[in-house]
Amino acid sequence: MSELSAPAGPAEPTIFGSSPQRAPAARLGVAVVHDLVNAIVTGEVQPGQSLPPEGVLAQHFGVSRTVIRESVKRVEEKGLVTIAQGRGTEVLPSYSWNLLDPVVLSALVDNDDTIGVLDELAVVRGALEGSMAAAAAAEHTDEELATLRERLEHMNETKNGRGFDQADVDFHLTVMAMSKNLLAQNITKILYTRARESARFVGATSDEAIQLTLDEHARVLRAIERGDIVAAENAMREHISVAWQRRRLPTHRKG
Repeated sequence: MSELSAPAGPAEPTIFGSSPQRAPAARLGVAVVHDLVNAIVTGEVQPGQSLPPEGVLAQHFGVSRTVIRESVKRVEEKGLVTIAQGRGTEVLPSYSWNLLDPVVLSALVDNDDTIGVLDELAVVRGALEGSMAAAAAAEHTDEELATLRERLEHMNETKNGRGFDQADVDFHLTVMAMSKNLLAQNITKILYTRARESARFVGATSDEAIQLTLDEHARVLRAIERGDIVAAENAMREHISVAWQRRRLPTHRKG
C-alpha cells in the first residue's frame, strides 16, 4: 500500500503509512473511525497537525467523501479533532479527548505498551468503587446484604471453575447498585468493561490469587455488614489495587 498523497498539486501530509487500504465493505464508517482514532492515539498524527483533505482520506480508505465526512464528525464528537472552516481538521491535545468513549478507551488500552493506562484505570476504579462501598456501608437493606452474601458464596462455589470471573464481577456490580450512585456506576462499568477486553488486564490467575481475592471480598462484605464506612472504602480500594498488582507484576513490568 502506498502512502497517502494528494492525486495532484502540492504534497499533502502523510499518515497511516503502514495501514492497508480498505476495500468497500459493510460498516465502513465504523472502520474509518476506528483507524482515525488509532492514528491519533498512537501519535501517528500529533496534536496541532491537520488530517489530510477529504479526497485524500477517501482515496486511502477506499470510501466516498460522504463516509469520510461523517467519520471525521464522529471523531470530532469524541474530542480528538476540531473541524474549522477554511483550516481543515486539526488534532487536539489528549486532555480534550473523551477518555470514556469506548472506541477511544479501547485504543488507549490496546496501544499502551507501558501498561500506564491500566495502572491509571486501577487507581480510578479504586477511588470510585471505594466510595461506592462506603455508601453501601452507610445505608443498605437486609435484602441487599443477603444478595451480596449470595454473590460471595457464588464466588466460593465457582473458585475452581469457569464461572469465577463472572461471579467476581457480579459481586462488584452488587456493591455498585447498593451505593445508589448512578454516575459512579456508569463510569466504573465503562472502564471495567473495556479493560476486561484486554488480555493484559485480565492477566494470569492461580489458586493462591483466587483465595486472596475471596478473602479481600469477604473483608469488603464484613465492613458493609458492620456499617463501617471507612473500613468498607479502604477494603475495596486495597482489593482493587493489590489484585491489579497480582495480575500485573509477574508478566508486565515497566522499563
